Amino acid sequence: MALQRISCDALIIGSGQAGNPLAGSLADAGKKVILVERHLLGGSCINFGCSPTKALLTSAERLQQIRDAAAYGIQAGTPVLDLAAAMDRKDAIIEKTRAGVQHNLTPEHPNIRVLHGHATFTGPRTVQVMSGGRVAQEITAPLIFINTGTRAAIPKIDGLLKTSYLTPTQLLDLRELPEHLVILGGGYIGVEFGYMFRRFGSRVTIIDSSSQLLGHEDTDVSEALQHLLEEMGIEVVLGARVHRVSQPQEAATITVTAQTASGQRRLAGSHLLVATGRQPNTDDLGLEAAGIKTDEHGYIHVNSQLQTKVRGVYALGDVHGGPQFTHISYDDYRIVRDKLLHGRRRSAKNRPLPYVVFTQPQLGRIGLSEQQAREQGIAYRVAKLPVRTIGRARETGRTAGFWKVLVDKQDRILGAAIFCEQGGEIMAMFQLAMAGRLRYQQLQDMVFAHPTWAEGLNNVFRYLKQK
Repeated sequence: MALQRISCDALIIGSGQAGNPLAGSLADAGKKVILVERHLLGGSCINFGCSPTKALLTSAERLQQIRDAAAYGIQAGTPVLDLAAAMDRKDAIIEKTRAGVQHNLTPEHPNIRVLHGHATFTGPRTVQVMSGGRVAQEITAPLIFINTGTRAAIPKIDGLLKTSYLTPTQLLDLRELPEHLVILGGGYIGVEFGYMFRRFGSRVTIIDSSSQLLGHEDTDVSEALQHLLEEMGIEVVLGARVHRVSQPQEAATITVTAQTASGQRRLAGSHLLVATGRQPNTDDLGLEAAGIKTDEHGYIHVNSQLQTKVRGVYALGDVHGGPQFTHISYDDYRIVRDKLLHGRRRSAKNRPLPYVVFTQPQLGRIGLSEQQAREQGIAYRVAKLPVRTIGRARETGRTAGFWKVLVDKQDRILGAAIFCEQGGEIMAMFQLAMAGRLRYQQLQDMVFAHPTWAEGLNNVFRYLKQK
């Protein structure tokens, strides 16, 4: 077939959480949109990020609830995990969501054309799409949006590439439970997978070069999470510099050799998960042909409006660096939509950053940590409420954790770390208070229904201390 030369009003490369809604909004505004997707519609969140991991974490939590049933006066017997069935449930959720994305992009939007293939820039306004081993289309557009996301970063460790290590994406497709899962990386991904597979019944070891898990958190938050994981039976090895990974041919065991403060350690597991970070999918986009600049890690340079140095070209989502969360990618879409379609300007810099680590209890985070407040020279007071003092916690048996809230000189909330049952939902209440610039006394004196988790807002500020 001959090369198709196509022009459109807007070209979107990648169908993630910024690209898909942007395609719909531009199409609704009457623009002809082409969306190019190399792999699966929906991006990382739907296919190998938020949706599948949270579906499996739900299975892990249900399993643990049955194990704990006797403490609530329920004789439920010994539960048995069917990992293949849990994976089937996860896959069904993904497939239904992906089908919804397909439906929203095509039948409902005649102005959207979806192409499956790999896009490469050949100039500032021109992209070629390769499909089936050949260049099938050449597209020109005055507006181009790069939404190609990231993939697992594989560290340069001697012997690693010769082993059967797993990325997070590959781990999500296991059909048999690992006997011993060794995880390289103690960040959010490593912690959630470690928690999940320990609940499933695997032996788990987490190895990290840092002195604490979740390196961006305050020490007390990190230590509380580490204590939780260790109580579950997870081994946590910190301050460990991994310098070799080995797996003899046809062997079932992978051995990780690391230098620690107490000397060299060799840790052997049946499976090895590499969760040491992400890298942007920009190395094969031909960005140099368009004059688009990246940093030393491959992330695309953008301004506060998410524009690159090339007029009309934007980068959305994880590919421009910074916090890599689905809700931030979606907000990127709103910033660009409002600028292009509604004439409203909002900066992508210094926006609120809520996130949740989905262990049990959850860790919900918003605003400044103590470490960040100190680094920025901001005066603050801190309140720390033990969860066990909340009535709802005692009644449900979910007494682990604490609430930690920072307050400024004007009695307004600077940030919160909520390590608690439903920590993400409770954190959102603090986020709303911050958005409304409420003083802490307004929360302290508010009437909440009894008995709810929200009642903790009446009591947490009694613990305020100057720092």
